[in-house]
Amino acid sequence: MLEIRGFSKTYPGGKKAVDNLNLSIESGDICGFIGRNGAGKTTTIKAVCGILDFEEGTIEVDGKDIKVFPVEAKSVMAYIPDNPVVYAYMTGIKYLTFIGDIYKVPRSVQKEKIEKYAEMFELKNALGNSVTSYSHGMLQKLVIIGALIHEPKLLILDEPFVGLDPIATHQLRQIFKQMCEEGTAIFFSTHVLEVAQKICNKIAIIKDGRLVASGKTEEITKNDSLEDVFLELNDKLVETENE
Repeated sequence: MLEIRGFSKTYPGGKKAVDNLNLSIESGDICGFIGRNGAGKTTTIKAVCGILDFEEGTIEVDGKDIKVFPVEAKSVMAYIPDNPVVYAYMTGIKYLTFIGDIYKVPRSVQKEKIEKYAEMFELKNALGNSVTSYSHGMLQKLVIIGALIHEPKLLILDEPFVGLDPIATHQLRQIFKQMCEEGTAIFFSTHVLEVAQKICNKIAIIKDGRLVASGKTEEITKNDSLEDVFLELNDKLVETENE
């Protein structure tokens, strides 16, 4: 569902944010993308979504090259950024209808899904209000609902649990589980390593733009916590760099 081969991204000034990254995510996978701030997670995610251009490597979504067939690739994915931005002149319901129309979801299906998820995330009574009145957590919930309306084959999220209350976090985890059972692939970055270990069947760890570990969660963690593995791996790499 997602194939990244030899992806590199260098920003103006010569800073190489990502260096020769290779990663494969299949239908039904939920992959946690782990790394410190500035490691290259968001750069990779934005390139996968077609937001950020790049010169080296290829990225395919459901077999479609994101640079060659951007519309086809984007039509089967949904992206939830770490800082949700919604058109300020819209109400919540207008935003969700707008998203549903873009993805050509029938209005009857839109209505059904909006009611389901708005009830689940306790946002139903706020849908008629302007999004300018929403808190960060409410905006996050709104964007999540928008991403779920068209049943994406690939769901990409950048720090999805930031700003969500415990109940909404639990609901989102349950949605992740159901979507994966139905064949959706999920790729998300997070600093919440405990949650990643519990819900992800795959883990990818990036440091200074390079993928330093990837594979099945149980193979990477063995009998340790993901936090211990991450810290130990980071310390080893620092020692190697200093030698």
